[in-house]
Parts: sequence; structure tokens; C-alpha cells
Amino acid sequence: MSQVLHTPPHSPAPADEDDLAALAARHGLTVSGARPSLREYVRQLWERRHFITAFATAKLTAQYSQAKLGQVWQVMTPLLNAAVYYFIFGVLLDTKRGVPDYIPFLVTGVFIWTFTQSSIMAGTRAISGNLGLVRALHFPRAALPISFALQQLQQLLFSMAALVVILLCFGVPISLSWLMAVPVLFLQFTFNAGVSMIMARMGAKTPDIAQLMPFILRTWMYVSGVMWSIDKLTSKDHLPHIVTLALETNPAAVYIDLIRYSLIDSFHSSQLPPHVWPAATAWALIAGVGGFIYFWKAEETYGRG
Repeated sequence: MSQVLHTPPHSPAPADEDDLAALAARHGLTVSGARPSLREYVRQLWERRHFITAFATAKLTAQYSQAKLGQVWQVMTPLLNAAVYYFIFGVLLDTKRGVPDYIPFLVTGVFIWTFTQSSIMAGTRAISGNLGLVRALHFPRAALPISFALQQLQQLLFSMAALVVILLCFGVPISLSWLMAVPVLFLQFTFNAGVSMIMARMGAKTPDIAQLMPFILRTWMYVSGVMWSIDKLTSKDHLPHIVTLALETNPAAVYIDLIRYSLIDSFHSSQLPPHVWPAATAWALIAGVGGFIYFWKAEETYGRG
């Protein structure tokens, strides 16, 4: 009796990953959520510039929507902060001694510092605090930290209107030098947006950073000459050169001093740190470009996990 041996059919060999990649490319398929090229990313971001502006305006409008005074708090909040700092530093610690136009000096420092502080804090939570939006919609994630920085710039413009009134009340005359504030604010916005993107990526991976940032920012504020004159401190010989250099090149202090120089006529160019304009430009480029590239490199990871 003959036996017929039946050979079981062979299962097809698994497709090679290279073959799958070629097949996907042939049919125009791409990886979901893959990071685009840097040039393409910039193009996508530019196409959504209207969304960035509208999102920033909507966040600003909603910020005090539940308060009875509404948008008045956009001006009242930094003014109240300035009043507290004036009492503690100007009156109790007497840092106003030898500083002409101390109240305009202080209020300008508080407003400009608040712009940087609020931008960085909002940027730290830009991804982790908006996971629903990040996971539901496809858009360049850099739009979020940039829009938060733009929101704080809009907030600052309200504060600057109050600052102009304060300057006039304390006898500071209107001058053409006030126009210098425009390029300074542009450089500061670029710096703030860049740092916000750096912190947004770090905050997306480690949300606990948002709890640490207030302490870091408070320390940064105290060494940025918001309530006292860096020029008077560094003019003394008791500080090591490295400390003097760090104080003078501190980006927050650089932008604060430039705004003071442009708005307050008693704040002279001799009080500015050396090479102040190159320093302001360099900080904006380093933070803006570097922060953007750093954020873009992790684009495909946001909202996952």
C-alpha cells in the first residue's frame, strides 16, 4: 500500500522592512506624526500664523473673563507688583538712593521682566497643559509656545500704555528715543519665544519642571536689576570680574536696561553694559533659533505616552 506524503504549504516569508518602506513610498504613505523637515516645518508654521494670533488673543481675552474688573487686571496686576516692590526695595531697603526717577525706573523693570517671566512660565506648560488639543489636531506644535509668548506681548502692550502715563506724571518728557523700544521688544519677544520652546519641550517630558520654574525665575529676577541698579553695583571693585560679566550680560537685564534707556531720559548710555546691542541681538538669535530647532527635533513625541 503506497503512502502519499503531503507537504504542508509553505507560509509566505515575512516581508522585509526595506520592502515595506519601498511599498509605502510607492503609494505615497508616510509615518503618522513623523517630524517634517525643518524647512517644511517653518512653512507649516507660517501657514498657521492666523491661528497663532487668534489663539493668543483668545487666551488673553479669557484670562480675566471671570473677574468683575475684567481686562483692567491686565494693567492692575503689574502695577500692584511694582507697588509691592517699591515698598520693600525702594522704601525699606532704600535701593532708590542715587537712582533718578526711581518709580519710572522700577515700573519699567517690573513690566519688562514680567513679559519674560510670564512667557517662560506659559511656555513650560504649553504642551503638557494642552494635551487634548495636541492629540486631537494636527499642527506644528511650536505654534503653542509661540502663541503664549505672543499673548504675553499683547499683555505687555496694555501695561506699556499705563507706563506712558506714569512716565508723563513723573515729568519724563516724550522723546524720539521712545521709538527705540520697538526693536528692543522685538528682540526680547524672539528671546522669550525661544526660551519658551525650550521649556515647552522639557515640560512635555517632565511636567514637574513647571513646579520648579517659579523658584528659578524668582532668583533670576533678583539678579536682573529689576528693583536696583546693576550699574551702581558693578561700578564698585568688590565684585569678581566673572560676577560683573554675568550681571552685565544677563539677557533679562540687557533688555530691561535698553527699554529704560529708550524711555527714561535720566537713564544715560553710560549706565548700559558694554556692547549692549550686540548682546541683545545675540541672545535673541541664540535663544530664538536654537530654541526653535531644539523644539522641532522632538516634534513627533509631543502628546504621546
